[in-house]
Amino acid sequence: MTLHSLASLIAGVPKAPNLLSELNALADQALQEIRTTSHLLYPPLLDEVGFSSAAQWYVDEFMKRSGVKTSLELSATPRLTKGAQLVFFRVLQESLTNVIRHSGSTTVDIGLCSDDDNAVLSVRDYGRGIPSEKLNNFHETGAGVGVGLGGMKQRVRELGGHLRIVSNGVGTCVTATLPLSKAEQSTRDQGQASGKAAPTA
Repeated sequence: MTLHSLASLIAGVPKAPNLLSELNALADQALQEIRTTSHLLYPPLLDEVGFSSAAQWYVDEFMKRSGVKTSLELSATPRLTKGAQLVFFRVLQESLTNVIRHSGSTTVDIGLCSDDDNAVLSVRDYGRGIPSEKLNNFHETGAGVGVGLGGMKQRVRELGGHLRIVSNGVGTCVTATLPLSKAEQSTRDQGQASGKAAPTA
């Protein structure tokens, strides 16, 4: 609206139309990127259909934008709480962001599985890895490798889980483990007792 008002005021300036056209295009691009970012930060699918479908959508979009070959294996798991789904999704986001920014890997393997007590998400790349001194500092203090990993560690810890990072010269594996609540365990046990697969996340 402001640009439209400006256009009427400077209509007689020879170079104004081209400049206004560029400004409008930039404004449209910015709005589109903001909409995209807001969906990536918290996709509606996470509430609507759960982690598994939201993760698949995010990975598909990641491959389209980055060109990184990414595999996603989601074993049958109990239905996760909203808090657990959000934490796993944040770990997935941050891990894939780090692949683009730092790793240089051309492939990524992602898996979600569970046992009797925990649900486990792992993201493995095959890039240059994290320098050992930075990784050791992270394990000791929770800092030293960027705000993102520190944030992941804190989010996982708040739900009673733990974050493990293993890295060397041939890649990095981020593993987030979250304990299953009694309600989640009961959901899976009922599915197994009835002979049906437990609902996925």
